[in-house]
Order: sequence, then structure tokens, then C-alpha cells
Amino acid sequence: MKIEAKDFKRKMKTRHLIMLSLGGVIGTGLFLSSGYTIHQAGPFGTILSYLIGAIVVYLVMMCLGELSVHMPETGSFHSYAAKYIGPGTGYAVGWLYWLTWTVALGSEFTAAGLMMQRWFPSVSVWIWSGLFAAIIFGMNAFTVRFFAESEFWFSLVKVVAIVFFIIAGGAAIVGFVPLADSSPAPFFTNITDAGLFPNGAFAIIMTMLAVNFAFSGTELIGVAAGETKEPTKTIPKAIRTTLIRLVIFYVGTIVVLSALLPSEAASVLESPFVAVLGRIGIPYAADLMNVVIITAILSAANSGLYASSRMLWSLADKKTIPSFFGKLTKSGVPLVATITSMLGGGLALLSSIYAPDTVYILLVSISGLAVVFVWMSISASQFFFRRRFIKEGNSVKDLAYKTPLYPFVPIASFFLCLASVIGIAFDEGQRVALYCTIPFVGFCYAAYYVTNYVKKKRSVEYVNTSETQSH
Repeated sequence: MKIEAKDFKRKMKTRHLIMLSLGGVIGTGLFLSSGYTIHQAGPFGTILSYLIGAIVVYLVMMCLGELSVHMPETGSFHSYAAKYIGPGTGYAVGWLYWLTWTVALGSEFTAAGLMMQRWFPSVSVWIWSGLFAAIIFGMNAFTVRFFAESEFWFSLVKVVAIVFFIIAGGAAIVGFVPLADSSPAPFFTNITDAGLFPNGAFAIIMTMLAVNFAFSGTELIGVAAGETKEPTKTIPKAIRTTLIRLVIFYVGTIVVLSALLPSEAASVLESPFVAVLGRIGIPYAADLMNVVIITAILSAANSGLYASSRMLWSLADKKTIPSFFGKLTKSGVPLVATITSMLGGGLALLSSIYAPDTVYILLVSISGLAVVFVWMSISASQFFFRRRFIKEGNSVKDLAYKTPLYPFVPIASFFLCLASVIGIAFDEGQRVALYCTIPFVGFCYAAYYVTNYVKKKRSVEYVNTSETQSH
């Protein structure tokens, strides 16, 4: 029996929503691909990149806040884009966000397999990838409450670990904790030793896509709006803490990494966190952090499967894809959409068999580019929503949550996102993401208008046939 959309369970509380947003954000982007950013942009450039990224995400979140509080629904982004930009754009945004997380699933499972190599170097990465994929699927296939509760505890482990890392790293920077090789306290000399921009200032723009990938997940607040208790209260509360969380967890962590990890030692084959704790010499700290990182990666994959399945459900609910994707179980879980989204995790096997270091960066780039397009759509949707809202005779005072400094915030967030898209055209390692994602967007638009044309033609033929038979 099909359960309609109205039967989605509003089981998520404020603590679940905040931790869900954290869960999506604190994953491989911070724990693994930050090493790539340090290597490309240098320590100071990386700090600056993440600071700019945090500001951009906060601007986008303020736009999303106004939309999701006024119209709370599951898989919200494409609905807003369809209504305020155009139906073809809404369709493309839905599929782009699905692509963001299914590709991210591949990178998360690959990263978890890479982390297991520390203890089991003889076991193939793809075996671990498959095992972790099965665990994450199980967490999403039962109930929304089970998913939300598991994500809460996953995220709590990560938050505690990052706070510990910042404190331990800070102590090592100033000399309170000695380094393993007995070298003197580095303070912040490593950040400036090679110059502020060792590979040029433009390297910051080139690495912004990896930074955006790291921050992707914050927008999960909008996806979960349809399953959240009292969205008018919980969503603004979660958004207000966004910038503080991003600065503490990301910028604070990147400062520690940049101060203790030489840029030439950073890569994506080993977590920079593990490398730094190895330098500090705290007994078993590197192994413990490896456990935390694997937990963090699984948490991000957990959030990703949730997000991608809800986006498929939402596309089905809007009747833009076959209705069986919109079927819910008695527990309120879109099982068909979850299974379909899980297939994207098959990319993990590909990337773990064929050059995991280079394919991993490709997955990060495609996922990062897709989420940047989604963020641009959120900014544009809010810009057009506010104009229409006022034009229809409404007052801004009637909005439960208002994006401040309108229209500066949506315009600034749109063009800052666009800058990062332009930046990767100059990075050979990430440029291929443009060759994959832009044709995908074009295909989405073509698919929407072709299927729409076919539907209208069939509808006209059906009406004509009915009239003929009645005569």
C-alpha cells in the first residue's frame, strides 16, 4: 500500500536537526581532503579559503532559512527553484543535489576504506567500502527516528574529537605538549615560512571547490524541514549557530593543521589529522583519531544517503519522476529511493580499485561543483521569492524568519559561489568535474522538457480520443 507524502513522520527535534547539519558537514571534506587544500594553497591560503567558505555558506544558509521556514517541506531546494526560477531549473537542481550526495557516498566509503589501511594494509579498500555501505544502508532503511538518533551520537563523537584535537594541537603549537621528534614549539612559523601564497593567490580560488565540498551538508537543514517538529522554531535556531560552528570546527581546526603540518607532507592518502597527531606523539592518539575519522566518514555518509533519498522522494512527489520512488514504508522511509541512492555508492568500488588518490579528488570535485550549483539556486530562489512576496501585497514583517540585508545577501552569495566554479577551470586536477557536471545539467534540462512535451502530447491525444469515442 502506498503511503502518501502527508504521512512523513515529523520526528526530528532541534538537537537532531543541529547534529544532522553537523553530521553532513564534518566528514571527508575536513578530515581528508583538507590535506589536498593545504598542499595546493599553502597553510595561510588554506585558512583564508576556509574562512571565505564559511562566510559563503552562512550567506546561503540565511537565504535558505527564509525559504524553509516559510515553506517547510522535504527536499525543499528543487521546489523553491521550480516555483521561483523555473520548472526546468527545479528539476535540474533536484537531480544535481541527488548527484552531490550519491557521488559523495562514493568518496565517503572510499575514504573509510583508505583509513582502514592503517591497520589492515593487506585487505583491499573495496572490501571495507562494501561493508560500510551495508551498515549505512541499514541505518537508513528502518525509521526516521532511528536515523536521527544514530546521527546525533555519530556527530557528538566528532564534535568531542575535534574539540580535543584543537586543544591538543594548540598546546603543541605553543610548546605545552612536546613534539615526538623533540623539535622546538613551531608556534605559527609554518603558516608563513613558505610565504603567504606559495603557489600564488589564485590557488585560493582554485581550491574553493574542495572547500565547498567540505562545507556541503549544512543545507541539510532545508532537506529535513518536512520531517522536523515546529520548523518555525527549530530551523532559525539551527541557522543562527551555523557560522559559529563553522568557524570553531573548521577554521579553528585548519589553523592547527596548517601550523603543524608542512604543506609538502599533506596528501589525500593519509588524513592530515592522523599525521599531525603522529607528530605530537600523544600515545595512541593517531590510532584513536583514525577511529574517530572513520566514525565521521560514516556519519557523513549516513546524512548523505538520507539527503539523496529524500530528494528522489520529493521529485516523485512532484510527479517529475515515476511515482514508485515516492512510496513510503509504514515507518515513513522512502525505501525505493534509498536503495536507488545507495547504488551511487558503487562509485566507491571504482575509486578504490583505480587510483584512489586521484579518483577521490575527482569525486570531491564533482560533488563540490554540484552542491555549488544548488547553493546558487537557493540564493536566486530567495531573491525572486522576496520580490514576488512583496509584489503580491505581503509585508516582510509577516515572515517568521527574514534574510537580513536583502538583496545584498542573496546577490553576494550567488556570485561568490560562481567564482569558485570559474576557479576550477584553471586546476587540471579538478577541471574534469566541469566536463562531467555541465553536460549532466544540460541532460537534466533536456530530459525535463522532452518528458514534459511527451506528457502534454499524450494528454492531448487522450482528450481527442475520448471526444471521438463520445461522438
